Amino acid sequence: MSDADGLPALREVIATHELNAKKSLGQNFLLDLNLTGRIARAAGPLEDATVLEIGPGPGGLTRALLSEGAQKVVAIERDERCLSALQEVSEAYPGQLTLVEGDALHLDHSRLISGPTRVVANLPYNIATPLLTGWLESEPWPPWFKSLTLMFQKEVAERIVAEPGSKAYGRLSILAQWRCTAQKVFDVDRMAFTPPPKVTSSIVHLEPRDKPLAEADINALQNVVKAAFGQRRKMVRASLKALHVDPIALCEAANVDASSRAERLTIEEFAALARAYSSMKQS
Repeated sequence: MSDADGLPALREVIATHELNAKKSLGQNFLLDLNLTGRIARAAGPLEDATVLEIGPGPGGLTRALLSEGAQKVVAIERDERCLSALQEVSEAYPGQLTLVEGDALHLDHSRLISGPTRVVANLPYNIATPLLTGWLESEPWPPWFKSLTLMFQKEVAERIVAEPGSKAYGRLSILAQWRCTAQKVFDVDRMAFTPPPKVTSSIVHLEPRDKPLAEADINALQNVVKAAFGQRRKMVRASLKALHVDPIALCEAANVDASSRAERLTIEEFAALARAYSSMKQS
């Protein structure tokens, strides 16, 4: 039995190539082509950019990206068992799919693509946050990608889009929203996967801002945010002592209430603290 693209059904592909999901690789295969098509469409127009996919596995999302109009997909796969299955997809879409065998955590993704790029991936849970953080820390900015459309554990997705005052708001929220607009698009039930993970997943779409939300040096910002959330239950006049500057003077210079807690500060306030911190370190 084949699917609309003429390729075998994904369950058949998995059986033929003996692709039992490996927990060590964070693998959970998404087999519903209607759902993978929805993910591909959430990325926006695919005809105008190269699509970078991380961890394609048996190729469910890869097939959806190609059938939804992607003219060029570069897919990074660490598991050599999946390469023969993906080669079948490549043959069905001649010249449109480039396979890269390797660990996505240790590759320079910008060197694998050319021109405008959209990253679309059902990320393995065990590397999702490090990959996202690496992309958000890209220099120079704006970065080499036009958008990121990524699957995370729902808990991580909610941290990415969290607003000040919420329990999920923290270091990842600030970095993501400082440099990008971020939206949680939809949830994916755990039973959509083989094998089903223990948690619900969510799709998040991020688009880089031309300039960060507020001026700040990224290293200074990350140091300030790390210190503030290192003791998130304390007032920032206590938690910011970890920066080894006078926290009261720092807050005054940034026009930030020193009695606030980290989760109550806006991204703009953290940027102001970062600018003040940079000035104090230079003086």
